[in-house]
Formats: sequence, C-alpha cells, structure tokens
Amino acid sequence: MGAGPAARVRVNQAQLSALVADLAREAGALLLERFERGSELALASKSSPTDLVSEADLASERLIRERLVAVRPDDGFLGEEGGGEEGSSGLTWVVDPLDGTVNFLFGVPQWCVSVAVRDERGELAGAVFDACRGEMFSATREGPALLNGAPLPAPARHCEDLATALVATGFAYDAQVRAAQAEVFAHLIPRVRDIRRFGSAALDLAWTAAGRYDGYFERTVKPWDIAAGVLICERAGLEVRELPEREDLPRGVMAAAPEIAKSLIELVS
Repeated sequence: MGAGPAARVRVNQAQLSALVADLAREAGALLLERFERGSELALASKSSPTDLVSEADLASERLIRERLVAVRPDDGFLGEEGGGEEGSSGLTWVVDPLDGTVNFLFGVPQWCVSVAVRDERGELAGAVFDACRGEMFSATREGPALLNGAPLPAPARHCEDLATALVATGFAYDAQVRAAQAEVFAHLIPRVRDIRRFGSAALDLAWTAAGRYDGYFERTVKPWDIAAGVLICERAGLEVRELPEREDLPRGVMAAAPEIAKSLIELVS
C-alpha cells in the first residue's frame, strides 16, 4: 500500500529537519575554526557603521548555498548576505550564516548559525547551532523543540509574573531607533527581575525556548534572524507575537512564557 499525503509530509519534514541541522553544523564548524584563530576582520559595514559583515559571514553563506544547490537545486533561498533567489519547488531556505557578527569579530563566544526552510504556510523545519557550546536547537512544524536531538526539558523554574522574569532583548544599529528603544528599556527594567543583552537574536530565541530566559523581544530583526528561532519557541510552547511598528520603533518579535506574555507585550509594544 502506498504512503498517503500525511505520511509523505512526515517523511519530508524528517528529511528537511536532518538537512537544516547538517547545514547549520557544517557552517558552524567552519566558523568555529576561524573564530578560534582570532584573526577575523570586518570587511565592510551595511546599514550603519556598527552593522558589520566579515569574510566569515560570506564563507558560511557560500558553504550553505553550495550544499543546497547540490541536493535541492529547485528550492528558493533567502540569506542575510546574498539576498533572495526564487525557486520552483515551493520551498525557500532562510539563512543567517553568522548571527552575532560583532560578537564573533570581538572574540565573544555568543554567535550561531540559523537555518530554516519554509513553504507557503510558514516554517517547516529550523535549526540554530551554537558552535562554541556544541548546542543544536531544532524543531519541525509538527514535532517538539529539541536540544541536541532530545526534547527540551520543561524549565526548572516557572515564572509566575513579570516581576520574577529574566528578559532578553537586542538593540538596533540605527541611533534614532536606539533612542526610542532606550525609553522602552527604562519603563521595563523596574518591572522585571533583570534584563540580558548578548547580541544574537537567533540564540536569544533558542535560549528562551530552553527556559534560560522567561521572555525575549527585539525590533528591527529580519526574517533570517528569527525564522528558525521562532519555530523552536512555538514548538516549545511559548507565546510568539509580532510587535507592531510605531513612531520610531520598527516592527519586531516577542517570545515569552505564557505566564508573562500579556504583561510583557503591553510594556514593550
């Protein structure tokens, strides 16, 4: 008896899940070797003088694109460094080849590779690989959030309200947007346990899914920053919401434990 449509979807998701993890791991190994040499330099700036790109970013994206062309030549591609390319299969790969470039260049071990694949309904599979710690966070649309292949355990602590919450965030490169974010920050910091800002949106999302933070929010994030991380948070049972644009604040994303999601979005949106 032939496999039905549902079975084919499950097989495809399993194959895609393995591929996103393999791509993230291989690119992460390339980056880790360069990171440990400690000689990487910025090549140029992008949106502002503080928004840097390095040869490591470009090398990582080249590796991922070359692997995809070899095994899935009909898929589309959207990468931070190389722009978009439409495919004919209905699938598009959304890739941040090095999320946390400034950390990488300054020798701060908080950066990652984020790889996701999506169809017309959204993300099918995604992986965030922290090469410095050997941690692979992943999920599929129909499966649980995983850490190194095992389901993420329930957080050891449970945040009952915003006052006991550890919240992560990030700041824009644009000075005017940062000024507006500072006002939000000033309102938030007296209301929570503490705030963390490390510099990689994809890892912040993955760590929130793992219960290392109770919530995370950031504006000016791009699809490649959050595609895999949002899927992992959703499959971990977190509430994920879009932050609407307002005045000097561009659109953004929030992921949080259900206990604090409503209070947090009211403060930051």
